[in-house]
Amino acid sequence: MASLWEQTWEKPNFPALDNDRDTGVLIIGGGMAGILCAYFLHHAGVPYLLAEGETICSGITKNTTAKISSQHGLIYHQLVSRFGPARAKQYLAANEAALQKYRELCRHIPCGFEEKAAYVYSLDDRGKIGRELNALVKLGFPAEFADDLPLPFPVAGAVCFPRQAQFHPLQFISHIAGDLHIHEHTRVRELVGNTAVTDHGRIRAGKVIVTTHFPFINKHGGYFLKLYQQRSYVIALKNAPDVKGMYLDEAKTGLSFRNYKDLLLIGGGGHRTGKQGGGWRELEEFARRQYPAAREVARWATQDCMSLDGMPYIGRYSPTTPDWYVATGFNKWGMTTSMAAAMILTDLVQGKENPYAAAFSPARSLLHPQLAVNGWEAVVSMLTPTARRCPHLGCALRWNPQEHTWDCSCHGSRFTREGKLIDNPATKGLKKPD
Repeated sequence: MASLWEQTWEKPNFPALDNDRDTGVLIIGGGMAGILCAYFLHHAGVPYLLAEGETICSGITKNTTAKISSQHGLIYHQLVSRFGPARAKQYLAANEAALQKYRELCRHIPCGFEEKAAYVYSLDDRGKIGRELNALVKLGFPAEFADDLPLPFPVAGAVCFPRQAQFHPLQFISHIAGDLHIHEHTRVRELVGNTAVTDHGRIRAGKVIVTTHFPFINKHGGYFLKLYQQRSYVIALKNAPDVKGMYLDEAKTGLSFRNYKDLLLIGGGGHRTGKQGGGWRELEEFARRQYPAAREVARWATQDCMSLDGMPYIGRYSPTTPDWYVATGFNKWGMTTSMAAAMILTDLVQGKENPYAAAFSPARSLLHPQLAVNGWEAVVSMLTPTARRCPHLGCALRWNPQEHTWDCSCHGSRFTREGKLIDNPATKGLKKPD
């Protein structure tokens, strides 16, 4: 079940840490966000070191659908209503700046970068589309209405963002990561002040950036309450049409579409990690109905950290850790948000102001309905009797029959049948049953 991106890249290799080190900035986590932070610090001449527990991009980055867009579902009406137009405009501007930075970097990198229009559609609610377009008019963004899409079903309407993009994320990483100061197989077990403890030595840093997808340090920041994780699935089809853009259903259980070369990528089947959902079965059935001549050539799954309020958490890790910074809660938009996060965090660790930082501060209010849902899920899971418990905070693990893994519905840690760690926030595998 290797993703299409994994099957078509040459991964650079980096050594494990071999002794104690001192550095200006320690970056923990070698996915897209961490590597972009390293890239910007490297070119700014700031001393840094990146520590990755496994190999770079071995977590979530390799499984993205690789859309680079400031269109994140029907989010702008929601952001204007919840935070006001000024905050919503900051969010939009940060993502547009991230898209522009990708344009600049990819100009000389062979990574399949293509500008495409991005559409978010509704199957049955034209009113939602109208409200989103009205919000975007307030924000001064040139979105367009569409209702004739090259998809195999009718839609009530869609919001079109022109000049968005898609690419091959791992080919991009290969070209920017080669000269960076990266240590693979160097898992940070704990942070003691600004000192990271690994199996191969200690790293003392002036500042620390945590880009581990789900933050692994529980005693600061309350991220185990602020976040939950959601699985989603992708199939790649040969002999399917070119849809000439990127498409997403506004419904949580809807489908997404994009092409890569002569393949059509269809995503969907999502559910909260540790729960049941449509998975690949839903995508297979859709493909059989709508594209009967197509042939599946790849499939994979990913998961995303979902925040309480639809905004990522980018900034100081917590009020009590002034030298720690974090990027998490990307809400399914990891490629664009990784770039925005790297631009913000590398400014902050250098003592520079960033025009977008305030919008993403993790210090904002927790008072949102999703907090109660996350808390209830944790209580129920902790009270569920089962021999398999997650080493993160002791929640019950559930068997995932589609992927043959043990999954945690509280915070999204995942393990192989044998107990090896797949996805964090857990930092170790399962103990063997007595």
